[in-house]
Amino acid sequence: MRDLFDRIIENKGPLGKWASQAEGYFVFPKLEGPISNRMKFQGKDVITWSINDYLGLANLPEVKKVDGDAAYEYGAAFPMGARMMSGHTDFHEQLEQELAAFVNKQASYLLNFGYQGFMSVIDALVSKDDIIVYDVDCHACIIDGVRLHMGKRFTFKHNDPESLEKNLERATKMATETGGGILVISEGVFGMRGEQGILKEIVALKQKFKFRLLVDDAHGFGTLGKTGAGAGEEQGIQDDIDVYLATFAKSMAGIGAFVAADKEIIEYLKYNLRSQMFAKSLPMVYVKGALKRLDMLRTMPELKAKLWENVNALQNGLKERGFDIGTTTSCVTPVYLNGSIPEAMALVKDLRENHGIFCSIVVYPVIPKGLILLRLIPTATHTMQDIAETLDAFSSIRERLQNGTYKRLSAAVAAAMGE
Repeated sequence: MRDLFDRIIENKGPLGKWASQAEGYFVFPKLEGPISNRMKFQGKDVITWSINDYLGLANLPEVKKVDGDAAYEYGAAFPMGARMMSGHTDFHEQLEQELAAFVNKQASYLLNFGYQGFMSVIDALVSKDDIIVYDVDCHACIIDGVRLHMGKRFTFKHNDPESLEKNLERATKMATETGGGILVISEGVFGMRGEQGILKEIVALKQKFKFRLLVDDAHGFGTLGKTGAGAGEEQGIQDDIDVYLATFAKSMAGIGAFVAADKEIIEYLKYNLRSQMFAKSLPMVYVKGALKRLDMLRTMPELKAKLWENVNALQNGLKERGFDIGTTTSCVTPVYLNGSIPEAMALVKDLRENHGIFCSIVVYPVIPKGLILLRLIPTATHTMQDIAETLDAFSSIRERLQNGTYKRLSAAVAAAMGE
């Protein structure tokens, strides 16, 4: 018998093994200063492309005033206790009613955190007799939620309607035997690639199969659709989404999330959602702040218009310069390059130190070996000057990647890691 920690010490995982080289710079970096298009990293000014403040609400004076006033009036603790016991207020109810109306659903329920809440929603919706069918590229919170399921589950190939149909056939046969139902899960926007989920195609399959559809629209809420109600509105099928999930951590620049559906479903979740039944209520500072932010989403369409002006300028500029940005149909802007993990580290260091560009880096095991994904998140606060400087910087780093500069610079790191 071995000590439980032996494995942990010997194998730190595919990302953890890079900790000594990466921590504090490539992972767990510290951005400083007001949340904006330009911040400070290790004392240097950088253009920030890794902040999910899509509409630029985080640092607006009117938003900060509401947050500050709520903190002064209620403190960080109120209301104390879980919603079912002592943490319920009129403002929680007001926010839920306004959110439901905004996304065109009968009712909604607040969640303390998107990740935690989304896991719990999946767990509450299905029993051991039910079958889950979900997109293989779904977010980690969905995968972890599916892991809680004691029944059968199938993945379908990413955004592949034929694969979904085959798996629905399997699920239908199995559900007939178990006496259960089927839950299909997709995302409104896949946060790594930027592709919208094939929600319209999924909904069309309801004519052939009996299932309910759950959509995680963290990146679509506030950014897509005529009113900003998300990917379902963008694709014209919002009414056909049975359970709609979104977070406040992106467009709303806050903390918290919500689930929206028919009243009967929300009523059930209120009394069966373990992550909320046994957790402290969302503090008032976040509830009052979310009410303000939601009002701005509704009444200030110019914020979304400015966001998309920047998105189009950045994405069109990258494509004109021959960069591969995949098949994104959202604000999320991935740039795909070929190279090793050590090369990626050298490339990102060059971007930050010599060009003043801060963006997220994604490597194996999140994406296949040999690929480097630089993920840019445009916001309404970015300027055309930010975009021009970034395009020039990307042209420079691509040239250095192709001529072997980063390979030479990364040789020592690769040798140290045995790569």
